[in-house]
Formats: sequence, structure tokens, C-alpha cells
Amino acid sequence: MRSFFGAALLGCGLLIAALSGLCTLLIAGGSLIDRSTADAREFFSLLPAVLLIGGVPFLIGLGMFFLGRSLIRSADKAAVKEPEADVFD
Repeated sequence: MRSFFGAALLGCGLLIAALSGLCTLLIAGGSLIDRSTADAREFFSLLPAVLLIGGVPFLIGLGMFFLGRSLIRSADKAAVKEPEADVFD
């Protein structure tokens, strides 16, 4: 059961981190590409807002990814342990 929830957290975290990182990159890159209205001062004034809005979901997704990976590894370690043999004295 741990490995299932770990895999679900890992997958969801990876998707959240990747999509929010991609959106952040597109918004920040879009303001760099559009040189007709934006200059460097405008880009650097926009950057903290973009990082705050896109960075928080990225960090949450990254945390979910590492938590899921930790759950999968703990489930694998629990499965590797050999069960104690029943000894009838």
C-alpha cells in the first residue's frame, strides 16, 4: 500500500512541478522575447511575482515527489526484510 501511495505522490508531484516550472518559464521567457514593450527594468520587476506565483506550486510538487520517493524506498526496505521464521520449541 505504501508503494501505491508513494507512486501516486511521486507522479502527481512530478506533474505539478513540471507544469508549474514550464508555465513560469513561459511567462518569464515571454516577457524576454517581447522586446517591443518590455525593457530590463520591467522584466526584473516582474520576476519576483512570477517566481512567487510559480515557485510555490513548484516547491509543493517537488516536496510531493521526494515524499513519494521516500515512501517507495521504505516500502522496498520493508519488503526486503525476511520474515521471522516460526520456531516451535
